[in-house]
Amino acid sequence: MSKRNKLNRRRNKILERKAGNKPGSLVIPPEAFAPRFFLMSFNEEMFEELELANYQELLQKVKERPDARHWIDIRGYADQTVLEMAMQDFGLHALQMEDVINDYQRPKVEEFGGNRLFIITRMLRWSPEFRTLDDVQLSLFTGPNYVLTLQSDYGDCLNPLRERIRAGKGVIRQRPAMYIAYAILDVVLDYYFPVMADIGIYIEELEQQVLREPNKSTLSQILDLKSELVKLRRITWPARDLMNELLRMDETTIPENLKVYFRDAYDHAVQLIDLVDSHRDMASSLVELYMSTVSNRMNEIMKVLTIISSIFIPLSFIVGLYGMNFAHEDPETGQVFPHSMPELYQPHSYPILLGLMAILILLQLYFFYKKGWFRSF
Repeated sequence: MSKRNKLNRRRNKILERKAGNKPGSLVIPPEAFAPRFFLMSFNEEMFEELELANYQELLQKVKERPDARHWIDIRGYADQTVLEMAMQDFGLHALQMEDVINDYQRPKVEEFGGNRLFIITRMLRWSPEFRTLDDVQLSLFTGPNYVLTLQSDYGDCLNPLRERIRAGKGVIRQRPAMYIAYAILDVVLDYYFPVMADIGIYIEELEQQVLREPNKSTLSQILDLKSELVKLRRITWPARDLMNELLRMDETTIPENLKVYFRDAYDHAVQLIDLVDSHRDMASSLVELYMSTVSNRMNEIMKVLTIISSIFIPLSFIVGLYGMNFAHEDPETGQVFPHSMPELYQPHSYPILLGLMAILILLQLYFFYKKGWFRSF
């Protein structure tokens, strides 16, 4: 089974699971991973990074350092008990956790519990092997001194941010928890640009393939690419709306000195939308280029067939004319028919006729050459 079919089956399972369920019910996907617990605690003077064995140890470490900022990272949804304890300890709503588990949500932001935020974004990766777009949901909750992230997979695109925190580069250890939320969103958006670059390279490869040797497989690849770009557009436009909503929030939620960073992220989202629209136009033009190239090749084939037919039509007429074999004289009475075919009885009629036919072919080829019919071959 192809990767695309597996992805479609997974989406259908999620839709079936949601139908008829009570709002806020936590139904664990059968393909969910066992949860792993990661914690980064830091401030201007200290830094600590841990992978903990269970949720209780994670919560205890967070409570031990109320003066630090914490990035709590839970990867995997297979344990419903962990999710229910996280809802209780961090004051999360059941509907929010339902959106976290049913991880095909569009990027969005919700304000809850005063100045806290619930953000959903999507991490992207381009698969060069399958020529498909892989997207994984990242759910994010902000608190007074922590950021809680939840994701279904163990791998993500946030390692550059982790390296910056470990190295203490920049001002990230001095900023409040909301800045960590911005940094996470910024890294996610930054990874969209390499995806766009890879798609652009793939479009150029398809263009060369269309010009060189178009076939049904090429057309299928172009249509699959258009489908991936539609999915990409469904992600980038809500990502821009997410940033716009963050910029319009009250200063008590997002201080003015942090909004300048979110404005920069908003500009990145706008650039991504422009790139997506540009790639979609290029993919649509590839379909037109494919149809035009196939039509031109068909015209070339018809041109060759037309030349061949034009050459052999007069030859077929001559051969058909002399193939009627009307008798020159009556075999019984010996009467000569003056309007029959006397050429049939000429001693050199056969080579003479072949020569005339050859001359006729050469004259036709010369005529076609003067008309320029051979220049495009």
